[in-house]
Amino acid sequence: QVQLVESGGGLVQAGGSLRLSCAASGSIFSINAMGWHRQAPGKQRELVAAITDGGSTNYADSVKGRFTISRDNAKNTVYLQMNSLKPEDTAAYYCYADGVKAGIHFYSWGQGTQVTVSS
Repeated sequence: QVQLVESGGGLVQAGGSLRLSCAASGSIFSINAMGWHRQAPGKQRELVAAITDGGSTNYADSVKGRFTISRDNAKNTVYLQMNSLKPEDTAAYYCYADGVKAGIHFYSWGQGTQVTVSS
């Protein structure tokens, strides 16, 4: 089983920055894509950003130009640098990993980390 451990959430004022990290651990596996979703109270979970093992990235329109996703393949870790944060970015952020282990596809989620942006 591939486990994802997130860190870096917290409370920040509007205009501030936070950096989220997510490390994957477990026995031998390969990860194709990693990324972040978020879910605000009363709203559906939405994709924030994703990155492939080749470095291709994808962002939600609402975060383009403010958030940057990066990845350290050697450490199986993905990062989300969030700048110019807005109150509407307040949500629980969930890391995910999409890959293969022992020939079987997996899709794992982290436990979530709360990001709160005050106005």
